[in-house]
Amino acid sequence: MTAIAHQAPQHLRSVSARRDAEAIARRKEALARLAARRMPLPGHQIQTPRAGQPLGLGHRPGHPHLHRTVGAPVADIPEAVEVSIDRAKPNLTSREVEVLRTWMLVDSKPAVAQELYISLGTVNTHLTRIRAKYAEIGRPAPTKASLVARAIQDGIMTLDEL
Repeated sequence: MTAIAHQAPQHLRSVSARRDAEAIARRKEALARLAARRMPLPGHQIQTPRAGQPLGLGHRPGHPHLHRTVGAPVADIPEAVEVSIDRAKPNLTSREVEVLRTWMLVDSKPAVAQELYISLGTVNTHLTRIRAKYAEIGRPAPTKASLVARAIQDGIMTLDEL
């Protein structure tokens, strides 16, 4: 038996090519929307950057998620008093603190999800927002180890708990 190769009629080839081009355009649009998407912190609206303004997080005066402990100037503190370091602290929600502490005490994010009865996506969302809050105040924490350090510095956890 001999196989005969048939070409599709011209009008079907043009329809197929048009569909392929439309699918490619839809994919590109979807990827562009995903790339432009930013997750807002709770209680925030996404601000679109002005021309010439860099994208990313930065400190904004009066920001509701930030607070700073303001103490007396170092010159006014007696020598016998221990000087505490003045660090900006993110205003983490109680749930964010709970997720962060649980993640530090268990082996993985799926274990956190199981422990707290939430989805893995919710765990990732909380950790993303925690990292964003730290980045906003100039104390980035891109790794788990740096988040552990920040939690200890901010009194969220102690070394004995680890």
